[in-house]
Amino acid sequence: MAQQGAYYVPHHSVWPIVGSVGLFTTMFGAAHWLNDQGALGRPMFFIGLAVVIFTLFGWFSSVIRESIKGNYNSQVDVSFRMGMMWFIFSEVMFFAAFFGALFYTRVFSVPWLGGEGHGLFTHHYLWDQYAPAWPTNGPGDVGGPFSTVSPWGLPLLNTLILLTSSVTITIAHHALRAGRRKQLLVFQALTVLLGATFLYFQAHEYMEAYEHLNLTLHSGVYGSTFFMLTGFHGLHVTLGTIMLIVIWFRCAKGHFSKENHFGFEAVAWYWHFVDVVWLCLFLFVYIM
Repeated sequence: MAQQGAYYVPHHSVWPIVGSVGLFTTMFGAAHWLNDQGALGRPMFFIGLAVVIFTLFGWFSSVIRESIKGNYNSQVDVSFRMGMMWFIFSEVMFFAAFFGALFYTRVFSVPWLGGEGHGLFTHHYLWDQYAPAWPTNGPGDVGGPFSTVSPWGLPLLNTLILLTSSVTITIAHHALRAGRRKQLLVFQALTVLLGATFLYFQAHEYMEAYEHLNLTLHSGVYGSTFFMLTGFHGLHVTLGTIMLIVIWFRCAKGHFSKENHFGFEAVAWYWHFVDVVWLCLFLFVYIM
């Protein structure tokens, strides 16, 4: 039982062990599937993934019920906020690794292959016909000739869509704090719609790249960095959109008050982070 003013600690929760089993099964299956180690790898991967998804739904449902019952005090709220901050920081470092790979390739690796700096002998003896330029699929012309995606088409449109979604979720947040329920639901729904529209155009862009530009994941270092950065960002937008949908239903059920609505704030923080990452992508991947 929760004690008044005490830091709430749930007892006898099954979700940590269930989640651990699900993660282990997922990674075990993935390792066997990717290395062709028997026929059980693929089914074990999907079974483990299903257990992980089940754990997420069950664990978050428990947290929501505990919050509605009033089990959490201000200390727990601070813990949630710190946890979300560290989670977003880990996501920042995740994307920093891929941006770092992009910058390292452009600033160091490609010029070295062209004979600059310490790459003089590499260029002379191995790739004497290679002229360093970006974008490139390397001196081996991996994947064949390709064209890049113009930044002033769908990428610009998607940038405007995400910037607009930042505005709509901010308006929804202010409506929640002001107690304007109808405005909250409308602008939250608009944010969900904008996120789904972004994903639709991103998928369309991928199809155009594969079918008409010969730009694929196998198009050397440029194709790899392009699809890894934009693909993982698209995955984050997908997760963010799912979270926005869940929060919309929670708002519709009246789970949040003017003073107590960190669940909404956490998703809003995440969505703004996704928007900032896209701006970096638009600048450094599409334009430059």
